[in-house]
Amino acid sequence: MKMCKAAARSLAVAGVFCAAALAVAALALPNLFPFLDSSGFVSTYSSTGSFSENGPFFQSLGTNGRTCSTCHVISNAMGLSAAHAEAVYEATKGRDPLFAAVDGAVCPIAAPGQALNFSLLRHNGLIRIGLTLPSTLQFTITAVHDPYGCALETDPSTGEQTVSVYRRPLPATNLGFLSAVMWDGRETVSPLNSASTFAANLLTDLSHQALDATEDHAQATTPPTTAQLNQIVSFELGLNSAQEIDFQAGLLNAEGANGGAQFLSTVPFYPGINDSLGPPSQFSPNVFTIYSNWMHSGDAYRRSVARGEQIFNTMPLTITNVRGLNDALGQAVINGTCTTCHDTPAVGDHSLAVPLEIGTSRAVNYETDPTIQAAVSQLSMPDLPVFQIVCNAGPDTGEVTYTSDPGKALLTGLCTDVGRGKGLILRGLAARAPYFHNGAAATLDEVVDFYNVRFQMNLTPQQEQDLINFLKTL
Repeated sequence: MKMCKAAARSLAVAGVFCAAALAVAALALPNLFPFLDSSGFVSTYSSTGSFSENGPFFQSLGTNGRTCSTCHVISNAMGLSAAHAEAVYEATKGRDPLFAAVDGAVCPIAAPGQALNFSLLRHNGLIRIGLTLPSTLQFTITAVHDPYGCALETDPSTGEQTVSVYRRPLPATNLGFLSAVMWDGRETVSPLNSASTFAANLLTDLSHQALDATEDHAQATTPPTTAQLNQIVSFELGLNSAQEIDFQAGLLNAEGANGGAQFLSTVPFYPGINDSLGPPSQFSPNVFTIYSNWMHSGDAYRRSVARGEQIFNTMPLTITNVRGLNDALGQAVINGTCTTCHDTPAVGDHSLAVPLEIGTSRAVNYETDPTIQAAVSQLSMPDLPVFQIVCNAGPDTGEVTYTSDPGKALLTGLCTDVGRGKGLILRGLAARAPYFHNGAAATLDEVVDFYNVRFQMNLTPQQEQDLINFLKTL
């Protein structure tokens, strides 16, 4: 094992230099090219046979120098880690297009006498999303904590209010498993809820998302052509990314395991597959079985990974006060497992669009639910604006919520949607810290600590470590 670890470290150094050389030469990366991350190596598999940095995904189609790959980095499993953002900032002194003021800064315009502030992007991997409130609202919204001065702004000519929220860029890979496009679903212009329409609707949604991203994040004055959008979407849909090598477990497809990106590319999917909220006979809690063959491995760490997978599938959770679940089902308490909400086999998002609010945006100093308060206290929450949401219509009339992100409610104006967002795909995690939509968990240890408290899992220290070890291998 010591020799394996030494080889892994050597490969890490070689991988960094090879990646740099290939980038400079603008050559296509071979399939499954390894990139160093916090736990080992992540890789991406392309259905075209290699990862080619040609095409509009890698071209500046706007006015600020950004490309799609500015925020969707292959070494970060096509996402964006805070460590990468900070490294780019230091290397370029903040001049890289990643730090365009439009959303890279906490506010697009600095206060008089002050420089633009990029702290949330640098330290938490967050970009600013400005969303205009719908004309009809079931609630009033007030910024009770506004650390940057642009949490809630009113257009003096139209009276429209814009809310600034701060979110992580989602990975541009493994998109064939999506049930909604964007965390709040705002780019799901055609529903992804039927096997017969899934492929066509996904193309429509991803094309719409690419158009909006080019016009908003890249500040394009001329929209990309249909041909360019089609090439971007085709490139993205050909990608699958996952952890390939773990420093301690070694190759993640060894001993009959099915880790890694190539196996992931063969996993079937259709909307509603293994839906945990559908007929019980059609749901299996054993969502992840990629390391089941390691349960009796001669390697102790591999056995730990297999135990963590089993914990994810079977450890009982007490699910309470989850908006979109407890209220939707009319059950104050639901006995479930991690796979109640993460039901897509081998992937871990929900196979249908079921946006939920588990409390990761709640403001701990204002929270009245002691379980949520204790869970959020486990996190390294960034200094984000806090909004008071007072519901004055609908079934939640009179309810008051304090949150850093009202979620789907910013699109619908409904109290029942406050804080709700989709569950994310759980592959390539080790390459793209921090976690949750708002970067509230700095590490996977914090993710597990949050869930352990939030849903009363009562994990032993060994069980916590087993679960963390499993998540690192995804």
